[in-house]
Amino acid sequence: MAARKKTIRTIPQERTPMPEQDPRERAKNFLEVACGYSLADAQREAERCLQCPDEPCVRGCPVGIDIPAFIQKIADKHYHGAYDIITDTNLLPSICGRVCPQENQCEGVCTVGDTLEPVAIGRLERFVGDLAIKEGWANVPYIEPSGFRVGIVGAGPAGMACAADMAKAGCEVVVYEAFHTPGGVLKYGIPDFRLPNEVIDAEIDKLRQLGVRFECNTLVGRLFTIEHMITEMGFHAVFIGTGAGYPSFMGIPGESLNGVLSANELLTRCNLMRARDFPNFDTPLQPGKHVAVIGAGNTAMDALRVSLRLGAESVHCIYRRSKKEAPARVEEIHHAEEEGIDFNWLTSPVEILGDANNNVRALRCVKMELGEPDESGRRRPVPVPGSEFEFVCDSVVFAIGTNANPIIGQTSKLKLSKWGYIATDDNLATSIAGVYAGGDIVTGAATVIEAMGAGRKAARSMKAYLGLRDSDVVYQPAPETAARRFGIDRNEHNFARVRIA
Repeated sequence: MAARKKTIRTIPQERTPMPEQDPRERAKNFLEVACGYSLADAQREAERCLQCPDEPCVRGCPVGIDIPAFIQKIADKHYHGAYDIITDTNLLPSICGRVCPQENQCEGVCTVGDTLEPVAIGRLERFVGDLAIKEGWANVPYIEPSGFRVGIVGAGPAGMACAADMAKAGCEVVVYEAFHTPGGVLKYGIPDFRLPNEVIDAEIDKLRQLGVRFECNTLVGRLFTIEHMITEMGFHAVFIGTGAGYPSFMGIPGESLNGVLSANELLTRCNLMRARDFPNFDTPLQPGKHVAVIGAGNTAMDALRVSLRLGAESVHCIYRRSKKEAPARVEEIHHAEEEGIDFNWLTSPVEILGDANNNVRALRCVKMELGEPDESGRRRPVPVPGSEFEFVCDSVVFAIGTNANPIIGQTSKLKLSKWGYIATDDNLATSIAGVYAGGDIVTGAATVIEAMGAGRKAARSMKAYLGLRDSDVVYQPAPETAARRFGIDRNEHNFARVRIA
């Protein structure tokens, strides 16, 4: 008998809650806050999907996961099948299920969300990914070697997504990473209480099973250049996914005082270099007792909550707009509030004050009010005359955005934008033939899944450049006879490389 069609009235009305650590306990440890769905939780939430024929959630996903199909597999208790569907387009489900802003992507356009809370797509993706890690599942297809060598610069989300697709296309793939372990921003920028290191390592191992090789402690632009990679080192194509990890500051007085640092430095020392486990790890980090973090994005939330766990007695968020305009995920702000972070909305720093030993002693701020919208669409913050005040702090952390790391641009002839990011065309090709780029180094800071989408888009372009048949685009309308030569579509003609001495 055919299953009865679900309607908005027949599905579970409430979104299945995510079990979490108690705020009073988790503020003292680095264990994961969200504990994950049980089998029963996942089954119940999967029943909330209406299996819409127009699939708006798929269009809302930067990598195009077949979301209704994998959720139906969960409802059918065919969990391995759900994993196979997800990993057709995304090899990192446990990661993306945790850190992607689904509320602005797939869940943001969920039909159920028009009436009720949207289906918890991210939580279901995490459930499937975690179950795959626990059971040791892997989606490794038969791979026919193509004879091409591809170099990837940067082992972050964009680089890993590109590496996976190129490995599946039969290429020998080598990923160069400046740090001592792969993962990029996933490892250095996101704390364990949001994304445990063991989850990242398990997902990266899936790439190794595809034949991807990682070369860590390798700073491209210092040991060798992009030009060296496509000439002397013999790579047929190169992808640059180095991210944008160069921190921004405000340029206010006092930024050179002891106790002022960027969120990138704080998080890298704590997460990647394990300063949180000092003295078992010998990375120095002097956390303040009274910390002020400037900014209200996801990185700021991480810096605030890390400072609390490192032993700060008080932690303040300083943001020049209101809570409504804060770029951080609602869930992250909620968790920070639960843990006791003090939020100072409509407040902007104007000076960092130091003591006789050049240590931070206080932060001088001014109250703000919102005026007309600026180019970002948010209302512009305007200082309130005579509202300056200061409060005591001994550490100031800047989390107001990042810029492109200049090393690649300084050591190669790649064309750059006026902001220092790598310039590409619509296919993510750079000004050097055979070299592609994507992710934050092209667009500026974005999300993990958007970076992965760029990596996959670049991989499609690289396969076309190398003359590799792409199964994702092979089934196209038959071209006109005039578009063929010797009976072969012109788009499928290969080429010979000629090098002039």
